[in-house]
Amino acid sequence: MFDIGVNLTSSQFAKDHADVVARAQLAGVSGMLLTGTNLHESQQALSLAKQYQGCWSTAGVHPHDASQWQDETAVAIRELASASEVVAIGECGLDFNRNFSTPAEQERAFTAQLALAADLMMPVFLHCREAHERFITLLDPWLDKLPGVVLHCFTGTENEARECLARGLFIGVTGWVCDERRGLELRELLPVIPAHQLLLETDAPYLLPRDLKPKPASRRNEPCYLPHILNKVAEWRGEDPAWLAQVTDDNARRLFRLA
Repeated sequence: MFDIGVNLTSSQFAKDHADVVARAQLAGVSGMLLTGTNLHESQQALSLAKQYQGCWSTAGVHPHDASQWQDETAVAIRELASASEVVAIGECGLDFNRNFSTPAEQERAFTAQLALAADLMMPVFLHCREAHERFITLLDPWLDKLPGVVLHCFTGTENEARECLARGLFIGVTGWVCDERRGLELRELLPVIPAHQLLLETDAPYLLPRDLKPKPASRRNEPCYLPHILNKVAEWRGEDPAWLAQVTDDNARRLFRLA
């Protein structure tokens, strides 16, 4: 199993990185992608990826932090991307739900990172929340210049999923799908996603699956819970969990060009 979204740089993991990674590996998670969401955290993610076997990282600026994007940021991200452990540009994209950075700032940083990824011939790790139409408009001109694209932590509609899939995007599914309050629409559209375009992730420490039994004492999500997400997704798709584990692992390694 491959977890494509682990925020190991979060302060929630500051005291026990090694234990978190060890628990994940003991649970059968063979690969983890550590998410960089701004320049500092991208640097931290790379440092952690170098520290732990089976870990890689992204380098980029999340839309929440897009106001920080400067020409110097692009230079620094490019330098980080030269490391063998950095396998994607991102997390980048648009988030019009909270607008911690203005839409204009988000669009500028998103387009700059798409251009950087195209120049480096690297896949992109994308975020989109309540911005689908504009997201697609900005992404479309770059699709034939990028080696691969994943829209991580997908929470959109079936129509939005179909538009992304038709463009060849991978879709990242998290424990959101296990939420009986907010995840039912995602659960219902799972069969729409072709197996060869499906990726799995925890987005740890966020989005702890609500249906874990026994319920963990802590609300902190961990990559060791990826098998639970895998099993539920396989159940709702009507597929064998072992087969789906192998397919999604292969998908991640193909997208991020890992051995």
